[in-house]
Formats: sequence, structure tokens, C-alpha cells
Amino acid sequence: MVFGIISAAVHVAAGAVLGQLAGGTIGLLVGAALGLLVGGVFGWAITSAGAYGPDPRGVFLFVVDHTWSLPNTLVGAVYLAVHLLFGHSLDRATSQHSCRVNVLEGVSPRYATTLGTVCAGSGPGIQRHEDVHIFQARLLGPLYIPLVVANYVLFTIAPVWLLYHDHTGAPINRFTRYFEIGVYPHVWNEAIAYRIQGTPPR
Repeated sequence: MVFGIISAAVHVAAGAVLGQLAGGTIGLLVGAALGLLVGGVFGWAITSAGAYGPDPRGVFLFVVDHTWSLPNTLVGAVYLAVHLLFGHSLDRATSQHSCRVNVLEGVSPRYATTLGTVCAGSGPGIQRHEDVHIFQARLLGPLYIPLVVANYVLFTIAPVWLLYHDHTGAPINRFTRYFEIGVYPHVWNEAIAYRIQGTPPR
């Protein structure tokens, strides 16, 4: 419960600061309210699922997630709230002492998706892949999401990956495959994660 309360408080503080920067006093109040809403949900989730253990690892990663990697945690908290809004459920058994929050249902039946410390639609066959993304976010902190977005934009408009792409095994023969088979698996965070576990889409 302590982790959940602290997490909610951090979300409120972050929302208030961002709100004040964006809109003064009114922005502060709105930001704090949104932070309480999202942070309350996230705090409940990590408490309900026992995501962070009381051991040194759990405490350390909780601190990392609420300081250096806080921007990623905030994005993940919003992502979690949207999942729950659509009636999706926590995977408490998988989340317990894992230092992440797992959601049973994913955005797409074909893919697991991880934002911050929230992992949706994962399973044993791809969980280590998703854990790589959580590690990447913790390592790079506030730089992680901008670097991923920048790489997506770069590889979309300047597809240098075509030089080393497996055109025989994964041909780019439709518009949608350009993104799903081309851009997506070649972006740096996915390329690294697929080396750890999983097979890029073909």
C-alpha cells in the first residue's frame, strides 16, 4: 500500500508541475486533478497486483520508475487507465513482484505492447522481449520515448533499413507491410528486443 500511496502522490506532483508550466494556477489545479486520477489508478494497480516487492530490487526499481524514468511511468499510467476503462483486467499473478504491471488483454491480438512499466497482452513467449523495453525505458529515462519516436519518423521518411532488410523472407509488397514488416521491427528498441526474444513479423 505504501508504494501505491507514494506513486499516486508523485503523479499528483508531476501533474501539478506540468499543469502550472502549461497554464499557471488553473493549469496546476487541472494537472493535479488529472495526476490524482491517473496516479490513483496506477497506485491501486501496483498495490493490488503487488508489482513491487519489499526487497532491495523492488524498492530500487520503484525509485527509478518514479524519478529518472518518471516520464515513462506517467505514459504507462495513462495507458493502464485506458485499458481499465475498456474493461481490461490486471494480470496479478504475472505482475506480482515483477516491478511491472501486466494487463491480460492487449491492444492487438497479434502483439503485446509495453509503455513505461505497463505491459498489455503479453505471455511467456514474448515477456522477456517486453521486459527489454521496460529496461530500455529505465536506462534512458526521459530520453527513451523521444528517441523511439525519432527513430520511427526517420525510418518512415528515410527507410535506410531497406539496405539490410530480408527482402526474401519478409517482402515489402503492400503499403501496410512497409510499416508492420519494415519500419517497426527495424526501429532500434524493437531490433534489440527481438534479439532477446521473439521473431519479427513476416
